[in-house]
Amino acid sequence: MAGVKKPKVDKSGRTSAGILLWRRRQGRLEVLLGHPGGPFFAGKDADHWTVLKGEFDPEEDPLAVARREFEEETGHEAPNGPAVELGDIRQKSGKRVLAWAIEGDLDPETTASNTFEMEWPPRSGRTSEFPEIDRVEWFELGEACVKIKAAQAAFLDRLERALEDAESA
Repeated sequence: MAGVKKPKVDKSGRTSAGILLWRRRQGRLEVLLGHPGGPFFAGKDADHWTVLKGEFDPEEDPLAVARREFEEETGHEAPNGPAVELGDIRQKSGKRVLAWAIEGDLDPETTASNTFEMEWPPRSGRTSEFPEIDRVEWFELGEACVKIKAAQAAFLDRLERALEDAESA
């Protein structure tokens, strides 16, 4: 599957909302990221992990959508604690992403994502089902900066600043 190119899609005009779950382990800040499922992402690692997120319509509440998508992509409800707004970014595809950080814990071994269908292999006439997120993992911030999509790295910086500000207040 390596070498399979994902078709370019213009996603400008689309907006997603997501949750960046965080915790402290042995004094170190960790974040939970998701790895996209499906054949286009098999074998890809650096610059491919993502905040758990999903698209929403203008009439929907973005934070409610972020919570819904977290549950769809992990099989677990997002924690009920305070949501720290991390603002928005624009990805290479043109998609705008809004994110909130919530403190919590989750065992990656217990997650299960919703699925999608696509024709695979291409032009085969066969439809296959794939998880939207094939796995989630906890990463310390330094490693998370390498793993996460480049445009989403700003969320990690904003989370770190928000926590530093909260500690010094």
